[in-house]
Amino acid sequence: MPALSSRTVRRRGAAAVVLAGLLALTAACGGGGTDSGSAGAGTDSVTRGDTAEGGGTLRLGYFPNVTHAAAVLGVANGTFQKALGDTALETTTFNAGPAATEALLSGAIDATFIGPNPAINAFAKSDGDAIRIVAGATDNGAALVVAPDINSAADLAGKTLATPQLGGTQDVALRKWLLDNGLKVQTTGGSDVDIVNQENAQTLDLFKSGEVAGGWLPEPWASRLVLEAGGKVLVDEKTLWPDEKFLTTHLIVSRTYLEAHPDVIEKLITGEVAEIEAIQADPTGSRTALNAAIGELTGKPLQDATIESAFANITPTWDPLASSLTKIAADGLAAGTLTEEPDLNGIYDLRILNKVLTAQGKPAVSAAGLGQE
Repeated sequence: MPALSSRTVRRRGAAAVVLAGLLALTAACGGGGTDSGSAGAGTDSVTRGDTAEGGGTLRLGYFPNVTHAAAVLGVANGTFQKALGDTALETTTFNAGPAATEALLSGAIDATFIGPNPAINAFAKSDGDAIRIVAGATDNGAALVVAPDINSAADLAGKTLATPQLGGTQDVALRKWLLDNGLKVQTTGGSDVDIVNQENAQTLDLFKSGEVAGGWLPEPWASRLVLEAGGKVLVDEKTLWPDEKFLTTHLIVSRTYLEAHPDVIEKLITGEVAEIEAIQADPTGSRTALNAAIGELTGKPLQDATIESAFANITPTWDPLASSLTKIAADGLAAGTLTEEPDLNGIYDLRILNKVLTAQGKPAVSAAGLGQE
């Protein structure tokens, strides 16, 4: 692989999403806008520092969600640690993407599995300097689930809906869909619908009690609202995308860590590819193992019907679907979570992924003109 450049590229769009703006928008979103990822984050008991052989530590973030299946399983069954060798793996779990990117931008973690919108925000916020997308992880697996008496967008007027966190991928999807259907929220200059940002478990409880009318949520939470709380799917997000395929999760890395430790990231990506292949080879066994791992992380495994539904709605993949990122950024701008159109040039560095894929006889993936491949 060619040497990674350490040159900082200055870009327009520095004002895209700043932390103060995020906090202000959160305060405007009807409460419930706490930094739920930080509040709900947990760190595995791995001691930081060098291993006996001097391999150092990789600090990795991910979510205890079905949409992070490769990460949850790769950590739980040791695939990632085996691939990393003498590099110790330290993991932290988050509820939503903005909290994970803040952890990465602050230097608390080195890499994280995350949705596309927070990655775009972090890239723009750092003027294109802080992060690189290095691999995909999951397609699909998010939906707007509502109360049974809601049958259309018009029925949502005056209602309260939930998303995991302001500026997260599901949050942007909801705000953009409402706008497309003539309903404005605080970030788009109106108050037709109130959006609260909170932990997914809290959304489930409030949906059961009738305090929120629904939520745009990742799996398994979309399936949980349907199967455990009597909700129904109003919008399956895949129906809004060409070929019914959209990016839910990819892997981002701190640029400085990537440049300093490309060998470690190569090992991590090798482990991720191996885990995705294992899922593809044995979906039933992987689903069972995933449920057990989620149970370890959250304190309780999912009901059988819930894990079956949720797992059927995702597609694990190492392809980051780079061609979709420009539209995702445009949706963030329309949704009001970006204040300026970001310059995404350079956000991808897929050279390591393609090196791994080529060595295994697999087709390379495209950066769609937005970075190196």
